[in-house]
Amino acid sequence: MNRILVVDDEVGTRESLRMILKGDYEVHLAKDAEEAFVRIKQHIPDLILLDILLPDLDGLKVLERIKQNDSDMIVIMITATKTVKTAVEAMKLGAYDYVTKPFDIDELRLIINRALSTRSLQKEVQFLREEVDRNYGFGSIIGKSKMMKEIFKVVRQVADSKSTVLVMGESGTGKELISRAIHYNGKRKNFPFVTINCAAIPETLIESELFGHERGAFTHAIERKLGRFELAHQGTLFLDEIGELTPATQSKILRFLEEREFQRVGGSKTIKVDVRLICATNKDLSQLLKKETFREDLYYRINVVPIVIPPLRERREDIPVLLDHFLMKYNTENGKNVKGLTKEALDLMMNYDWPGNVRELENLIERTVTLTHNEYIQAGELPFSVTNLSKINGFRDHVLSGKVSFSEAEKEFERLLILDALKKANFVQSHAADMLGITRRILKYKMDKLGISQETTEES
Repeated sequence: MNRILVVDDEVGTRESLRMILKGDYEVHLAKDAEEAFVRIKQHIPDLILLDILLPDLDGLKVLERIKQNDSDMIVIMITATKTVKTAVEAMKLGAYDYVTKPFDIDELRLIINRALSTRSLQKEVQFLREEVDRNYGFGSIIGKSKMMKEIFKVVRQVADSKSTVLVMGESGTGKELISRAIHYNGKRKNFPFVTINCAAIPETLIESELFGHERGAFTHAIERKLGRFELAHQGTLFLDEIGELTPATQSKILRFLEEREFQRVGGSKTIKVDVRLICATNKDLSQLLKKETFREDLYYRINVVPIVIPPLRERREDIPVLLDHFLMKYNTENGKNVKGLTKEALDLMMNYDWPGNVRELENLIERTVTLTHNEYIQAGELPFSVTNLSKINGFRDHVLSGKVSFSEAEKEFERLLILDALKKANFVQSHAADMLGITRRILKYKMDKLGISQETTEES
Protein backbone atom coordinates (compact mmCIF):
# COMPACT_ATOMS: atom_id res chain seq x y z
CA MET A 1 0.00 0.00 0.00
CA ASN A 2 1.40 3.42 -0.98
CA ARG A 3 2.24 5.85 1.83
CA ILE A 4 1.01 9.45 1.71
CA LEU A 5 2.17 12.21 4.05
CA VAL A 6 -0.25 15.12 4.58
CA VAL A 7 1.45 18.32 5.79
CA ASP A 8 -1.01 21.04 6.83
CA ASP A 9 -1.39 23.24 9.91
CA GLU A 10 -5.21 23.05 9.87
CA VAL A 11 -6.58 20.09 11.85
CA GLY A 12 -9.74 20.04 9.75
CA THR A 13 -7.79 19.75 6.48
CA ARG A 14 -5.53 17.00 7.84
CA GLU A 15 -8.46 14.96 9.13
CA SER A 16 -10.52 15.47 5.97
CA LEU A 17 -7.66 14.19 3.81
CA ARG A 18 -7.05 11.28 6.17
CA MET A 19 -10.72 10.23 5.94
CA ILE A 20 -10.74 10.58 2.12
CA LEU A 21 -7.53 8.59 1.58
CA LYS A 22 -7.31 6.05 4.41
CA GLY A 23 -9.18 3.29 2.55
CA ASP A 24 -6.68 3.23 -0.31
CA TYR A 25 -3.45 4.47 1.21
CA GLU A 26 -1.36 4.41 4.38
CA VAL A 27 -1.82 8.00 5.56
CA HIS A 28 0.55 9.93 7.88
CA LEU A 29 -0.01 13.46 9.18
CA ALA A 30 2.22 16.43 10.07
CA LYS A 31 1.14 19.86 11.36
CA ASP A 32 4.26 21.81 10.36
CA ALA A 33 7.60 21.61 8.53
CA GLU A 34 9.57 20.33 11.52
CA GLU A 35 7.19 17.42 12.05
CA ALA A 36 7.08 16.78 8.29
CA PHE A 37 10.84 16.23 8.07
CA VAL A 38 10.63 13.76 11.00
CA ARG A 39 7.77 11.84 9.31
CA ILE A 40 9.63 11.73 5.99
CA LYS A 41 12.62 10.07 7.69
CA GLN A 42 10.39 7.67 9.64
CA HIS A 43 8.03 6.52 6.88
CA ILE A 44 9.66 7.44 3.50
CA PRO A 45 6.37 8.38 1.81
CA ASP A 46 5.60 7.72 -1.85
CA LEU A 47 3.77 11.04 -2.12
CA ILE A 48 3.51 14.24 -0.06
CA LEU A 49 0.53 16.59 0.09
CA LEU A 50 2.15 19.87 1.22
CA ASP A 51 0.40 23.06 2.27
CA ILE A 52 2.00 26.22 0.89
CA LEU A 53 1.30 28.18 4.11
CA LEU A 54 2.94 26.58 7.17
CA PRO A 55 3.48 28.26 10.57
CA ASP A 56 7.21 27.56 10.97
CA LEU A 57 8.62 27.55 7.42
CA ASP A 58 7.42 28.69 4.01
CA GLY A 59 6.01 25.78 1.95
CA LEU A 60 8.27 26.62 -0.99
CA LYS A 61 11.33 26.31 1.27
CA VAL A 62 10.05 22.96 2.50
CA LEU A 63 9.58 21.84 -1.11
CA GLU A 64 13.13 22.88 -2.01
CA ARG A 65 14.56 20.95 0.93
CA ILE A 66 12.52 17.83 0.09
CA LYS A 67 13.69 17.95 -3.54
CA GLN A 68 17.31 18.44 -2.48
CA ASN A 69 17.14 15.23 -0.44
CA ASP A 70 15.11 13.23 -2.99
CA SER A 71 14.65 14.73 -6.44
CA ASP A 72 12.19 11.96 -7.40
CA MET A 73 9.81 12.56 -4.48
CA ILE A 74 6.27 13.35 -5.69
CA VAL A 75 4.97 16.53 -4.01
CA ILE A 76 1.47 17.94 -4.57
CA MET A 77 0.89 21.44 -3.16
CA ILE A 78 -2.22 22.35 -1.16
CA THR A 79 -3.33 25.93 -1.69
CA ALA A 80 -6.18 28.33 -1.21
CA THR A 81 -7.59 30.00 -4.32
CA LYS A 82 -5.82 33.28 -3.56
CA THR A 83 -2.40 31.62 -3.54
CA VAL A 84 -2.68 29.77 -6.87
CA LYS A 85 0.07 31.97 -8.35
CA THR A 86 2.42 30.74 -5.61
CA ALA A 87 1.41 27.15 -6.40
CA VAL A 88 2.49 27.67 -10.01
CA GLU A 89 5.83 28.91 -8.69
CA ALA A 90 6.04 25.72 -6.65
CA MET A 91 5.61 23.63 -9.79
CA LYS A 92 8.58 25.41 -11.31
CA LEU A 93 10.56 24.25 -8.26
CA GLY A 94 9.61 20.63 -8.90
CA ALA A 95 6.11 20.15 -7.43
CA TYR A 96 4.12 17.58 -9.42
CA ASP A 97 0.78 19.47 -9.28
CA TYR A 98 -1.43 21.46 -6.90
CA VAL A 99 -4.97 21.17 -5.45
CA THR A 100 -7.08 24.02 -4.14
CA LYS A 101 -9.26 24.23 -1.05
CA PRO A 102 -12.05 23.23 -0.81
CA PHE A 103 -11.16 19.91 -2.44
CA ASP A 104 -12.95 18.25 -5.31
CA ILE A 105 -12.59 14.68 -4.07
CA ASP A 106 -12.72 13.06 -7.53
CA GLU A 107 -10.14 15.49 -8.90
CA LEU A 108 -7.89 14.92 -5.87
CA ARG A 109 -8.02 11.14 -6.30
CA LEU A 110 -7.30 11.48 -10.03
CA ILE A 111 -4.24 13.69 -9.42
CA ILE A 112 -2.92 11.33 -6.71
CA ASN A 113 -3.41 8.23 -8.90
CA ARG A 114 -1.65 9.89 -11.81
CA ALA A 115 1.20 11.05 -9.57
CA LEU A 116 1.71 7.60 -8.04
CA SER A 117 1.74 6.06 -11.53
CA THR A 118 4.54 8.49 -12.37
CA ARG A 119 6.39 7.44 -9.20
CA SER A 120 5.97 3.78 -10.12
CA LEU A 121 7.34 4.45 -13.60
CA GLN A 122 10.32 6.32 -12.12
CA LYS A 123 11.12 3.33 -9.90
CA GLU A 124 10.83 0.95 -12.85
CA VAL A 125 13.16 3.09 -14.97
CA GLN A 126 15.64 3.30 -12.07
CA PHE A 127 15.47 -0.49 -11.61
CA LEU A 128 16.03 -1.11 -15.33
CA ARG A 129 18.99 1.28 -15.36
CA GLU A 130 20.50 -0.52 -12.36
CA GLU A 131 19.93 -3.86 -14.12
CA VAL A 132 21.70 -2.56 -17.22
CA ASP A 133 24.62 -1.34 -15.08
CA ARG A 134 24.79 -4.73 -13.35
CA ASN A 135 24.54 -6.77 -16.53
CA TYR A 136 26.59 -4.63 -18.89
CA GLY A 137 28.93 -2.61 -16.68
CA PHE A 138 32.58 -3.52 -16.28
CA GLY A 139 31.66 -5.59 -13.23
CA SER A 140 29.76 -8.03 -15.46
CA ILE A 141 32.92 -8.94 -17.41
CA ILE A 142 34.68 -11.48 -15.25
CA GLY A 143 38.43 -11.95 -15.41
CA LYS A 144 41.63 -11.18 -13.55
CA SER A 145 44.13 -12.37 -16.14
CA LYS A 146 46.53 -9.89 -17.71
CA MET A 147 44.84 -10.37 -21.10
CA MET A 148 41.39 -9.48 -19.73
CA LYS A 149 42.74 -6.46 -17.85
CA GLU A 150 44.14 -5.16 -21.12
CA ILE A 151 40.70 -5.62 -22.73
CA PHE A 152 39.03 -3.71 -19.85
CA LYS A 153 41.48 -0.88 -20.46
CA VAL A 154 40.65 -0.69 -24.18
CA VAL A 155 36.89 -0.85 -23.49
CA ARG A 156 37.16 2.14 -21.13
CA GLN A 157 39.23 4.09 -23.64
CA VAL A 158 36.93 3.46 -26.58
CA ALA A 159 33.52 3.69 -24.82
CA ASP A 160 33.07 7.45 -25.35
CA SER A 161 34.50 7.57 -28.85
CA LYS A 162 32.68 7.24 -32.18
CA SER A 163 35.22 4.79 -33.58
CA THR A 164 34.10 1.53 -35.16
CA VAL A 165 35.19 -1.48 -33.10
CA LEU A 166 35.92 -5.01 -34.31
CA VAL A 167 35.61 -7.67 -31.58
CA MET A 168 37.23 -11.00 -32.47
CA GLY A 169 37.15 -14.29 -30.62
CA GLU A 170 35.88 -17.84 -30.62
CA SER A 171 32.22 -18.61 -30.00
CA GLY A 172 31.28 -18.27 -26.35
CA THR A 173 34.10 -15.91 -25.36
CA GLY A 174 31.74 -12.99 -24.67
CA LYS A 175 31.98 -10.79 -27.76
CA GLU A 176 28.47 -9.38 -27.35
CA LEU A 177 29.04 -8.76 -23.63
CA ILE A 178 32.15 -6.72 -24.44
CA SER A 179 30.21 -4.82 -27.10
CA ARG A 180 27.37 -4.01 -24.71
CA ALA A 181 29.90 -2.84 -22.11
CA ILE A 182 31.33 -0.41 -24.68
CA HIS A 183 27.84 0.93 -25.45
CA TYR A 184 26.48 1.16 -21.90
CA ASN A 185 29.60 2.84 -20.54
CA GLY A 186 29.68 5.50 -23.23
CA LYS A 187 27.75 8.62 -24.25
CA ARG A 188 25.19 6.58 -26.22
CA LYS A 189 24.02 4.47 -23.26
CA ASN A 190 20.56 6.10 -23.13
CA PHE A 191 19.95 5.29 -26.79
CA PRO A 192 19.29 1.91 -28.46
CA PHE A 193 21.74 -1.00 -28.58
CA VAL A 194 20.49 -2.92 -31.62
CA THR A 195 21.86 -6.36 -32.50
CA ILE A 196 21.73 -8.56 -35.56
CA ASN A 197 23.34 -11.95 -36.08
CA CYS A 198 24.42 -11.90 -39.73
CA ALA A 199 24.74 -15.69 -39.78
CA ALA A 200 21.14 -16.22 -38.64
CA ILE A 201 19.43 -14.17 -41.36
CA PRO A 202 18.90 -15.71 -44.85
CA GLU A 203 20.96 -14.09 -47.58
CA THR A 204 17.80 -12.89 -49.35
CA LEU A 205 16.57 -11.01 -46.26
CA ILE A 206 19.74 -9.59 -44.71
CA GLU A 207 19.71 -6.34 -46.72
CA SER A 208 16.09 -5.66 -45.76
CA GLU A 209 16.87 -6.42 -42.09
CA LEU A 210 19.77 -3.98 -42.07
CA PHE A 211 18.42 -1.13 -44.17
CA GLY A 212 14.65 -1.67 -44.15
CA HIS A 213 12.35 -1.73 -47.17
CA GLU A 214 9.54 0.22 -48.79
CA ARG A 215 6.08 -1.16 -49.36
CA GLY A 216 6.02 -3.26 -52.55
CA ALA A 217 9.81 -3.54 -52.71
CA PHE A 218 9.43 -7.31 -53.13
CA THR A 219 6.85 -10.05 -52.69
CA HIS A 220 5.26 -9.95 -49.21
CA ALA A 221 6.58 -6.42 -48.56
CA ILE A 222 3.07 -5.21 -47.69
CA GLU A 223 4.24 -2.22 -45.64
CA ARG A 224 7.28 -0.08 -44.99
CA LYS A 225 9.77 -1.59 -42.55
CA LEU A 226 12.54 0.22 -40.70
CA GLY A 227 15.90 -1.53 -40.73
CA ARG A 228 18.35 -2.02 -37.88
CA PHE A 229 20.38 1.04 -38.91
CA GLU A 230 17.36 3.32 -38.46
CA LEU A 231 16.32 1.62 -35.21
CA ALA A 232 19.82 2.23 -33.82
CA HIS A 233 19.77 5.99 -34.51
CA GLN A 234 21.96 7.83 -31.93
CA GLY A 235 22.85 4.46 -30.42
CA THR A 236 24.93 1.43 -31.40
CA LEU A 237 24.43 -1.27 -34.02
CA PHE A 238 26.11 -4.57 -33.17
CA LEU A 239 26.79 -6.71 -36.26
CA ASP A 240 27.57 -10.20 -34.98
CA GLU A 241 29.35 -12.64 -37.32
CA ILE A 242 30.02 -9.97 -39.94
CA GLY A 243 32.21 -12.45 -41.82
CA GLU A 244 29.03 -14.18 -43.02
CA LEU A 245 27.82 -11.21 -45.08
CA THR A 246 27.72 -11.41 -48.88
CA PRO A 247 29.98 -9.10 -50.92
CA ALA A 248 26.90 -7.12 -52.05
CA THR A 249 25.81 -6.40 -48.48
CA GLN A 250 29.39 -5.66 -47.48
CA SER A 251 29.57 -2.93 -50.13
CA LYS A 252 26.40 -1.27 -48.77
CA ILE A 253 27.79 -1.26 -45.23
CA LEU A 254 31.01 0.23 -46.59
CA ARG A 255 29.00 2.99 -48.23
CA PHE A 256 27.25 3.71 -44.94
CA LEU A 257 30.57 3.96 -43.11
CA GLU A 258 31.89 6.36 -45.75
CA GLU A 259 28.77 8.52 -46.23
CA ARG A 260 26.73 7.83 -43.05
CA GLU A 261 23.66 7.34 -45.23
CA PHE A 262 21.74 4.59 -47.03
CA GLN A 263 18.52 3.82 -48.90
CA ARG A 264 15.83 1.35 -47.96
CA VAL A 265 15.33 -1.61 -50.29
CA GLY A 266 12.99 -0.42 -53.04
CA GLY A 267 13.38 3.21 -51.99
CA SER A 268 14.99 6.25 -53.57
CA LYS A 269 15.15 8.52 -50.52
CA THR A 270 18.56 8.90 -48.87
CA ILE A 271 18.39 8.41 -45.10
CA LYS A 272 21.01 9.77 -42.73
CA VAL A 273 21.44 8.30 -39.24
CA ASP A 274 23.92 8.68 -36.39
CA VAL A 275 24.98 5.13 -35.55
CA ARG A 276 28.10 3.76 -33.92
CA LEU A 277 29.04 0.38 -35.42
CA ILE A 278 30.52 -2.50 -33.43
CA CYS A 279 31.26 -5.68 -35.40
CA ALA A 280 32.15 -9.14 -34.18
CA THR A 281 33.40 -12.35 -35.76
CA ASN A 282 34.66 -15.78 -34.77
CA LYS A 283 36.38 -16.15 -38.14
CA ASP A 284 39.86 -15.08 -39.18
CA LEU A 285 38.98 -12.19 -41.49
CA SER A 286 42.54 -12.06 -42.82
CA GLN A 287 41.99 -15.54 -44.27
CA LEU A 288 38.70 -14.40 -45.83
CA LEU A 289 40.61 -11.53 -47.42
CA LYS A 290 42.97 -14.01 -49.08
CA LYS A 291 39.99 -15.99 -50.37
CA GLU A 292 38.47 -12.71 -51.57
CA THR A 293 35.17 -13.42 -49.78
CA PHE A 294 35.55 -10.34 -47.57
CA ARG A 295 36.22 -6.86 -48.90
CA GLU A 296 39.62 -5.46 -48.00
CA ASP A 297 38.36 -1.86 -47.91
CA LEU A 298 35.53 -2.82 -45.50
CA TYR A 299 37.96 -4.75 -43.31
CA TYR A 300 40.09 -1.66 -42.77
CA ARG A 301 37.00 0.51 -42.11
CA ILE A 302 35.68 -1.79 -39.35
CA ASN A 303 39.06 -2.68 -37.89
CA VAL A 304 39.69 0.81 -36.45
CA VAL A 305 39.82 -0.46 -32.86
CA PRO A 306 40.42 -4.24 -32.75
CA ILE A 307 39.67 -6.19 -29.57
CA VAL A 308 40.74 -9.83 -29.48
CA ILE A 309 39.15 -11.90 -26.72
CA PRO A 310 41.33 -14.89 -25.87
CA PRO A 311 39.76 -18.34 -25.50
CA LEU A 312 39.29 -19.61 -21.97
CA ARG A 313 42.02 -22.25 -22.37
CA GLU A 314 44.55 -19.41 -22.78
CA ARG A 315 43.51 -17.67 -19.57
CA ARG A 316 42.95 -20.53 -17.16
CA GLU A 317 43.55 -18.26 -14.15
CA ASP A 318 40.11 -16.77 -14.88
CA ILE A 319 38.34 -20.13 -14.45
CA PRO A 320 38.08 -20.03 -10.60
CA VAL A 321 36.77 -16.43 -10.73
CA LEU A 322 34.17 -17.40 -13.34
CA LEU A 323 33.18 -20.48 -11.32
CA ASP A 324 32.56 -18.34 -8.22
CA HIS A 325 30.52 -15.85 -10.26
CA PHE A 326 28.30 -18.47 -11.88
CA LEU A 327 27.90 -20.44 -8.65
CA MET A 328 26.60 -17.31 -6.92
CA LYS A 329 24.30 -16.53 -9.86
CA TYR A 330 22.70 -19.98 -10.11
CA ASN A 331 22.58 -20.51 -6.35
CA THR A 332 20.42 -17.38 -6.20
CA GLU A 333 18.24 -18.41 -9.14
CA ASN A 334 17.67 -21.94 -7.83
CA GLY A 335 17.52 -21.25 -4.10
CA LYS A 336 20.60 -23.44 -3.56
CA ASN A 337 23.68 -23.06 -1.38
CA VAL A 338 26.38 -24.92 -3.30
CA LYS A 339 29.61 -23.72 -1.71
CA GLY A 340 32.03 -24.73 -4.46
CA LEU A 341 33.76 -27.70 -6.07
CA THR A 342 35.84 -30.49 -4.58
CA LYS A 343 39.57 -30.31 -5.32
CA GLU A 344 39.27 -33.17 -7.81
CA ALA A 345 36.37 -31.49 -9.63
CA LEU A 346 38.21 -28.16 -9.74
CA ASP A 347 41.36 -29.83 -11.10
CA LEU A 348 39.29 -31.40 -13.89
CA MET A 349 37.74 -28.04 -14.73
CA MET A 350 41.16 -26.37 -14.77
CA ASN A 351 42.60 -29.01 -17.14
CA TYR A 352 39.65 -29.00 -19.55
CA ASP A 353 40.14 -26.99 -22.76
CA TRP A 354 36.60 -25.47 -22.89
CA PRO A 355 35.94 -25.50 -26.65
CA GLY A 356 32.68 -23.61 -25.95
CA ASN A 357 34.57 -21.12 -23.76
CA VAL A 358 32.76 -19.08 -21.06
CA ARG A 359 29.31 -19.96 -22.43
CA GLU A 360 30.08 -23.69 -22.03
CA LEU A 361 31.37 -23.15 -18.49
CA GLU A 362 28.27 -21.18 -17.51
CA ASN A 363 25.91 -23.81 -18.96
CA LEU A 364 27.78 -26.55 -17.09
CA ILE A 365 27.53 -24.72 -13.76
CA GLU A 366 23.85 -23.94 -14.29
CA ARG A 367 23.07 -27.59 -15.01
CA THR A 368 25.23 -28.92 -12.16
CA VAL A 369 23.88 -26.49 -9.54
CA THR A 370 20.31 -27.33 -10.62
CA LEU A 371 20.81 -31.10 -10.30
CA THR A 372 23.22 -31.48 -7.38
CA HIS A 373 22.20 -32.29 -3.82
CA ASN A 374 25.74 -31.94 -2.50
CA GLU A 375 27.33 -29.06 -0.64
CA TYR A 376 30.29 -29.22 -3.03
CA ILE A 377 30.12 -30.27 -6.70
CA GLN A 378 31.72 -33.69 -7.08
CA ALA A 379 33.96 -34.85 -9.94
CA GLY A 380 31.40 -37.56 -10.75
CA GLU A 381 28.76 -34.87 -11.41
CA LEU A 382 30.76 -33.35 -14.26
CA PRO A 383 30.06 -34.39 -17.87
CA PHE A 384 32.00 -37.33 -19.29
CA SER A 385 33.67 -35.06 -21.86
CA VAL A 386 35.08 -32.81 -19.13
CA THR A 387 36.40 -35.62 -16.96
CA ASN A 388 38.03 -37.55 -19.83
CA LEU A 389 39.40 -34.63 -21.84
CA SER A 390 40.74 -33.08 -18.64
CA LYS A 391 42.59 -36.30 -17.90
CA ILE A 392 43.98 -36.38 -21.46
CA ASN A 393 45.19 -32.80 -21.16
CA GLY A 394 46.68 -33.64 -17.80
CA PHE A 395 48.58 -36.58 -19.29
CA ARG A 396 49.87 -34.36 -22.08
CA ASP A 397 51.29 -31.91 -19.54
CA HIS A 398 52.77 -34.75 -17.47
CA VAL A 399 54.46 -36.27 -20.56
CA LEU A 400 55.94 -32.93 -21.62
CA SER A 401 57.22 -32.29 -18.11
CA GLY A 402 58.71 -35.78 -17.83
CA LYS A 403 56.45 -36.94 -14.98
CA VAL A 404 54.86 -39.71 -17.08
CA SER A 405 56.39 -41.79 -19.88
CA PHE A 406 55.00 -41.60 -23.40
CA SER A 407 54.00 -45.30 -23.39
CA GLU A 408 52.06 -44.89 -20.13
CA ALA A 409 50.20 -41.87 -21.46
CA GLU A 410 49.51 -43.71 -24.74
CA LYS A 411 47.90 -46.62 -22.87
CA GLU A 412 45.77 -44.33 -20.73
CA PHE A 413 44.64 -42.34 -23.75
CA GLU A 414 43.62 -45.56 -25.53
CA ARG A 415 41.76 -46.69 -22.41
CA LEU A 416 39.86 -43.40 -22.11
CA LEU A 417 39.00 -43.44 -25.82
CA ILE A 418 37.55 -46.96 -25.59
CA LEU A 419 35.59 -46.08 -22.44
CA ASP A 420 34.17 -43.03 -24.16
CA ALA A 421 33.10 -45.03 -27.21
CA LEU A 422 31.50 -47.72 -25.04
CA LYS A 423 29.57 -45.15 -23.08
CA LYS A 424 28.30 -43.42 -26.23
CA ALA A 425 27.32 -46.81 -27.69
CA ASN A 426 25.38 -47.62 -24.50
CA PHE A 427 27.98 -50.36 -23.81
CA VAL A 428 27.10 -52.31 -26.97
CA GLN A 429 30.58 -53.48 -28.03
CA SER A 430 29.79 -53.93 -31.74
CA HIS A 431 28.52 -50.32 -31.93
CA ALA A 432 31.53 -49.02 -30.03
CA ALA A 433 33.86 -50.89 -32.39
CA ASP A 434 32.15 -49.27 -35.39
CA MET A 435 32.70 -45.83 -33.83
CA LEU A 436 36.38 -46.57 -33.37
CA GLY A 437 36.76 -48.05 -36.86
CA ILE A 438 37.92 -51.47 -35.58
CA THR A 439 36.39 -54.93 -35.37
CA ARG A 440 34.57 -56.17 -32.29
CA ARG A 441 37.27 -58.84 -31.86
CA ILE A 442 40.06 -56.23 -31.76
CA LEU A 443 37.99 -54.11 -29.35
CA LYS A 444 37.53 -57.09 -27.02
CA TYR A 445 41.26 -57.85 -27.23
CA LYS A 446 42.15 -54.26 -26.27
CA MET A 447 39.58 -54.24 -23.45
CA ASP A 448 41.13 -57.38 -21.96
CA LYS A 449 44.66 -55.99 -22.40
CA LEU A 450 43.74 -52.69 -20.71
CA GLY A 451 41.69 -54.29 -17.94
CA ILE A 452 38.35 -52.89 -19.13
CA SER A 453 35.43 -55.07 -18.08
CA GLN A 454 31.67 -54.56 -18.27
CA GLU A 455 31.76 -53.56 -14.59
CA THR A 456 34.45 -50.96 -15.34
CA THR A 457 32.38 -49.36 -18.09
CA GLU A 458 29.27 -49.20 -15.93
CA GLU A 459 31.17 -47.54 -13.06
CA SER A 460 32.91 -44.93 -15.22
